[in-house]
Amino acid sequence: MIGALWTAATGMDAQQTNIDTISNNLANVNTTGFKKTRVNFQDLMYQHIRQPGTPNSQGGQIPVGIEVGHGVKVSATQKIFSPGNIQNTDNPLDILIEGDGFLQVLLPDGTLAYTRDGSLKRDSMGRIVTSDGYPIQPEIYIPEDASSISITSDGTIAVEINGSNQPQQIGQIELARFSNPAGLNSIGRNLFKPTVASGDPIVGTPGSPGFGTIAQGFLEMSNVKVVEEMVNMIAAQRAYEINSKAIQAADEMLRTASQLRR
Repeated sequence: MIGALWTAATGMDAQQTNIDTISNNLANVNTTGFKKTRVNFQDLMYQHIRQPGTPNSQGGQIPVGIEVGHGVKVSATQKIFSPGNIQNTDNPLDILIEGDGFLQVLLPDGTLAYTRDGSLKRDSMGRIVTSDGYPIQPEIYIPEDASSISITSDGTIAVEINGSNQPQQIGQIELARFSNPAGLNSIGRNLFKPTVASGDPIVGTPGSPGFGTIAQGFLEMSNVKVVEEMVNMIAAQRAYEINSKAIQAADEMLRTASQLRR
């Protein structure tokens, strides 16, 4: 019965992590480019009281054994990189990556991070940057006298300069992809950093083999489905309650045993 207390406690702890993850998903339901997280569970070690196949007194073998599990643990929290809903913004610096790929972002420490958030801006120097002011890589500058901006599906950026009827190409958006994007490290601000598990980034132009294309004036929203997360939250809550009931049952059994008299 003491074992039941600890086993049920592992279930409550695992479901707490599950609720925390679901809460983060719901909190980011309107976050541009956000990718939801799923919790993976794994059962713990087993106490093998009798192994299957043990010989019996008649010379045969026991078909099944006796084993007692010791609970559950969270084995992983996995990012799900399914596409999010598409929002039409008509903003010329909003871009949608249709397919595989991440924008490359230069951080203040000189390292690169990666994002699916295409809500880009222009800073005081004319650079195309993220909402936090981090420039995309390679850096692209928009002239001050540019009257309009066009971005093609292959990431080519062209502007029309006042007084000129001929569009002028100013840069090319490049994308990066990973062999295992689920292995990326989330650092907040809609940014990811590569790890050994994700592999090194593979850089290419939009529309080339293995890379998505660019759509101007659109954004990829969060891939969180509210109804699905609500159902997951209800299931996690009930699992938490059931494990607490198991602790109460084990406690009552221990109380009964402690009240025995000779």
